[in-house]
Amino acid sequence: LYDPSFDSGKENDRWRHFRPVSRKEAYRADITYGTSAEFGFDYLRDNMVVNLDQCVQRPLYYAIVDEVDNLLVDEARTPLIISGPAEDTGLLYKAVNDVVNRLKIKTLAHEAGAASRDEEEAGLDEQYDAVAYEKEHYVRPTARGQDKLARAFHIRPEELFGGESGEEEKALSIEEARKRNTIRSVFRQALNAHALFHRDKEYVVENSEVVIVDEFTGRKMYGRRYSDGLHQAIEAKEHVKVQKETLTYATITIQNYFRMYQKLAGMTGTAATEAEEFFKIYKLEVTEIPTNRPMVREDLPDQIYKTEEGKYRAVVRWIKELHDQGVPVLVGTVSIQNSERLQDMLRRQGIDCKVLNAKEHTKEGEIIAHAGEPGAVTVATNMAGRGVDIILGGTPESASPGEWQKVHDKIVGLGGLFVIGTERHEARRIDNQLRGRAGRQGDPGKSRFYVSLEDDIMRRFGGDRLKSVMGWVGLDEDTPIENKIITNAITDVQKRVEGYHFDVRKHLVEYDDVVNKHRELIYEERRKILSGADLKSNILKMVEDEIKGSVATRLGGQHGLDGDIPALLAEAATILPLPPDFTRDLLSKMAPAEVEAKLGEAAGLLYEQREKEMGPEKMRVLERLVMLQIMDRLWVEHLTAMEHMRLEAGWQTLRQTRSVDAYKSAGYRQFQTLLDTIRNDVAHTIYHVALVTKEEKKPESPMARAGLGSKGDSKPRPAAATAAGKKVGRNDPCPCGSGKKYKYCCGK
Repeated sequence: LYDPSFDSGKENDRWRHFRPVSRKEAYRADITYGTSAEFGFDYLRDNMVVNLDQCVQRPLYYAIVDEVDNLLVDEARTPLIISGPAEDTGLLYKAVNDVVNRLKIKTLAHEAGAASRDEEEAGLDEQYDAVAYEKEHYVRPTARGQDKLARAFHIRPEELFGGESGEEEKALSIEEARKRNTIRSVFRQALNAHALFHRDKEYVVENSEVVIVDEFTGRKMYGRRYSDGLHQAIEAKEHVKVQKETLTYATITIQNYFRMYQKLAGMTGTAATEAEEFFKIYKLEVTEIPTNRPMVREDLPDQIYKTEEGKYRAVVRWIKELHDQGVPVLVGTVSIQNSERLQDMLRRQGIDCKVLNAKEHTKEGEIIAHAGEPGAVTVATNMAGRGVDIILGGTPESASPGEWQKVHDKIVGLGGLFVIGTERHEARRIDNQLRGRAGRQGDPGKSRFYVSLEDDIMRRFGGDRLKSVMGWVGLDEDTPIENKIITNAITDVQKRVEGYHFDVRKHLVEYDDVVNKHRELIYEERRKILSGADLKSNILKMVEDEIKGSVATRLGGQHGLDGDIPALLAEAATILPLPPDFTRDLLSKMAPAEVEAKLGEAAGLLYEQREKEMGPEKMRVLERLVMLQIMDRLWVEHLTAMEHMRLEAGWQTLRQTRSVDAYKSAGYRQFQTLLDTIRNDVAHTIYHVALVTKEEKKPESPMARAGLGSKGDSKPRPAAATAAGKKVGRNDPCPCGSGKKYKYCCGK
């Protein structure tokens, strides 16, 4: 915290007056500066505490986001997850990977809904085991592939992937059904890992670990893992140690976190192309501000080549010419593989170049410092988000002021930094950010993109027509087309791609909003509990509802002897200890309404008796802990169930464009089940636990011990509310509050 009255004694004046403070005090400042991830995690942690004074954040009033397009568009759906370890399924991932390794997968570049799809797919199901749709980022197994997986696990395909009658499906044990669901889920992710994710492009393998590479910045994202088992599938594919999967205790996307702020603003140099998305998703208008100094950079027309090989030969020839003149050159590539390929080609021409990619990120500052020197050649993956100035002539500290000025003026005279793009990105913003490395603060500069008809964007979104035109004209591999019309056509392709991705993100927001609404309701209820809401009446209402349900089920609205009174007594005993006079003979003489009233009266009297014995203050603490522990545990299970439902929705055929509607309906039913289960578990727990005070240990939320990311602590057990009195019977409710019988829970 900046405090003018505090002196740390540090030599650097920038940090002399910064006083170390707690997170809570930091959020009490007028302005709190930090990363989006830390703000999001603090929000999640605040909704996992067991005492309100443990919360650190204030209400979300106003946020100003730097590089707003990178955060709210590129990173919008990045989930912030607090998790802990689940069961070890490493052997299963390896077994499924062995099967997928032997499958024959066909990759299609065309859109799945395009008119040409049916023609291209004709006969594929008989020839291949899976079909990958590159544009939609989706893999569909064929019947052939499903059969191979099922046989590997000695299961009939119709049993593993559906097709059995309802009666036969119901005959499966819960454990067997769960096992088959897990196999299907792992199979999905193994197909994705093999067909859609490539080493040194989407990820790198470093120190026997899979590290994600940011698609937009080219940086390695240490500590971040793909969710839903995809990371484990890639680890199995690369034959490194498969880390344990995790249970999600709390999660929120960056998009939904920032949408909660009452006021939101941001700044970036490349937001204009995403103006529609900012307005429709965030209700933010984009306003362009003039540059400090006139921009004099010259953006040259694209050069389009027939093949990728011809394009790279042209790039190397032009770099050599500029290098010989002493012009500094920055070359942008879209992947680590391409940057290393270009580096090898340049070295064969005797040109020494520096490479800035995810593998060399530790040298970023040094590489950028020298990128503006005479004849320097720097090859970099996407420069998005790097936000650095390449100073013409190098850093002023590298030479005396007079010498540096001479070098600087020389490079200015040569036209400044020359930026070369070796491929158009799907988003114009990323291209603009690369161009923007030249011509900063009024400096001169030039930029040009080299494009081939074999580049991903051209191949996937309409390069065939241009290729036929070039073939018709009779152009060879080394002859480019340089035409404003074609450059504009490529820009139109980018606009279509951006529109497609916007539609995808908008569609995914609908999915995210389902869980987001659930989270808001649960966190609101949790905050009420922490704020001292009246839980007594709510809990008694839950108990009455459970009694009412049991009476309706067991007595069926009929008079005593016509119902199942022994079963009713057994169920009622799991809710509360029954008085000795509650016998079959007594209840058989009563109407169902009388039985319900009698049990309700007993529940109320017993509750008052317990409160008198414990004291009102301790009873309120017990109510709060029981509610929190049960809500937290069931919320974790709900998140897991919603994740599985989301995967199943994505697994459906692409033609079912409104699968989100089915997901919303299923999500609503799942949330109602969550609320019903909370009521059931609270009713079956509150009479069977007592408060045990441990002076040496502060109360702690079950989930708060989980830690961050995928490497959490071992799965916690509730400890604050513990069974009191004599030894727990094996058929009694477990005192931990799980709602299960003791022999199936802690008594195993």
